Order: sequence, then C-alpha cells, then structure tokens
Amino acid sequence: MSQPVRVAINGASGRMGTALCALLATDRRFELLRAVVSPGSARLGTPVLAGMPDGLRYACDWRDAPPLDVVVDFSSPAGLGAALDHCLAGGIALVTGTTGCDAATEARLRTAAAHIAVLRAANFSLGVAVLARLLRDAAAALPAWEVEIVEAHHRGKRDAPSGTALVLGQAVREGRAAAAEQAPYVCGRAASTPPRADGAIGMASVRGGDIVGEHTAMLIAAGERLELVHRATDRSIFARGALQAACWLSRRAPGTWTLDDMLAGALAGAR
Repeated sequence: MSQPVRVAINGASGRMGTALCALLATDRRFELLRAVVSPGSARLGTPVLAGMPDGLRYACDWRDAPPLDVVVDFSSPAGLGAALDHCLAGGIALVTGTTGCDAATEARLRTAAAHIAVLRAANFSLGVAVLARLLRDAAAALPAWEVEIVEAHHRGKRDAPSGTALVLGQAVREGRAAAAEQAPYVCGRAASTPPRADGAIGMASVRGGDIVGEHTAMLIAAGERLELVHRATDRSIFARGALQAACWLSRRAPGTWTLDDMLAGALAGAR
C-alpha cells in the first residue's frame, strides 16, 4: 500500500479550511500534518480534531513544520504569500483557491511554477470543471450562437459576476479563440441598454436566500437554445474537489496545472 500524501491546510479555520480538516479526519489517502490559521485566531494552539495524529494543534506559521508533499491554501493573499515561501523552500506542491491577489503575488505564482507544481482554481467543484470543458467545446462548435451566463448565490455574496461565471466566460473565449476585446462581458441590463455587439458574452447575477451556487450557460440561436447547468447543494463538494486536486498534484512535476489537466488525465486513463 502506498504511503499517504502528507498535507497541510493553510487557512484552516475558515469555511473551506474547516471542511477540509473534517474530511481529512477520515480520508486515508492523506496524513494531515499542519493546520495554519492567522496569528489572531481563537483556534490557535487548540486541537484540530479529536483523533488527529499526535494531538495536532492549529499553528500560525510554518516554523518547525514537518516534511510535506502538498499544501492546500484557502486563506488570504498575505497567508498565501507565506505558504508559497514555505512551498518553494521545501519543493512542496501548492493547491490554492485564494482570491484577491495583487499583481505581485500573481507574478510570484507564475514564477514559482518553474520550481513546484501549482494548481489554482476559482471553484473546486469537479462538476463545474466539467461544465467549463463542455462549454468550451460547445462554443467552438457553435461559433455564431449568442452566449448568456446566469449565476445565482446566497444573499451575502458580494462579488458579481461570480468568479465561476468569469471562468465560464473565459471558457467561451478559449473555445472561440477570442480575445477579451472580441468577446467582452456585458453584465446586467437596463431599459436603455443597447443590443450587445456580436460576440459579446452576457452575464447576469442573482442573489438571495442560502443558494450555494448555480450556473447556467445558454447558447442561443434563432429557433433553438442549448443550456448547460450546474447546481451545488452542498458546500462540501468544493472541499472534496480540492482534496482530489491535492492528491493528484502531489505526483506532478513543477508547472502550472489546472483542474482541466486533472480531468484530461482521468479521461485518458479511462480509455
């Protein structure tokens, strides 16, 4: 039997970090060896979960961290920077879903991929990854059809369109080999909004209640419409997808990797 993947969670007290630690308590593919929180966290120094090896406790930095195969990061831009330093120093793979990074951090991540395996995603749902793949193919096959993307989330979500909607818009652009200026996003509509230009991608946002996440991509032509839909009903899907990515990335060479790369490998293995 192969050795478990040695993993650390960065941002371990957040919504995603908590879900990841809970899953790792029973996932025998992994050994959780570090759980990093912010210095001011109320969880600092407390046990991560009952039954964790050697009474694992939350830490606020990477000092004295044991050898690792992969770090899974859902923290903040500053937290990501510290985790990236540690990964580069130890040749450790990095899976990250942290958003809001500045240009300098983005550049560091690109440079880091020359030395370690890096996988970033705005959404770690494997269903969404497949949706983007299907949409890319559909946009390429139907280049003249108009595209509308509608996303819905809980009332507390502030950014609009969602990061996943933007990923889907990029999939359309890639399918049609179109640059941003050739396929701009048109977000929302009002009575005075003129008809959008050919090639533009419409986007609409819905906010209400406790909707976890719904994304619908519509390709529309005269007399017919194709819809590709993904609905998330349980937030744990994102944590499960991130762990699947971590297991896969721990065996990859340095480089910039995506969930689509992981799916392509799974498809190739199934043939």
